[in-house]
Amino acid sequence: MRKIIFIVLAIAMTACAIGAKNDLTANQEKWQTSGVTHYRFDLDVICFCAFRDRMPLHIEVKDGQVVSMTYADGTAIPADDPIRETFDRYATFDALFADLQSGPASKAEEVTIQYDPTYGFPSDVNIDQIKAAMDDELHLTVSNFEVLK
Repeated sequence: MRKIIFIVLAIAMTACAIGAKNDLTANQEKWQTSGVTHYRFDLDVICFCAFRDRMPLHIEVKDGQVVSMTYADGTAIPADDPIRETFDRYATFDALFADLQSGPASKAEEVTIQYDPTYGFPSDVNIDQIKAAMDDELHLTVSNFEVLK
């Protein structure tokens, strides 16, 4: 009997993981087919981090490249700033999708994602690398998305 319960649980857990991956893939395709190449958004990076009080970031992207990135107070974040590497992982929706598929987020014990219903980009992401650990969680929130011409 225990063996049957274990098999049923294993199948259910696999189905949930496949469903989450399918959601990610479907929404990535939705984003890619939207045709949006120039956009602006705010990104709130919530973690146990020193920069927390400078959020949200204001980011503009054109043709897959970051045009500008500033802290909430308007201070530009130069490309050579060491913290910029952390932000660049999420600074374009293509980069965010890539991180969720094969970056550190893909190896996390728990990831929950909500998607923008119109464009498909991840609008709310919770990443918990190790469920039993404290202060390793990362929450990303996208707001004020705007398509630019």
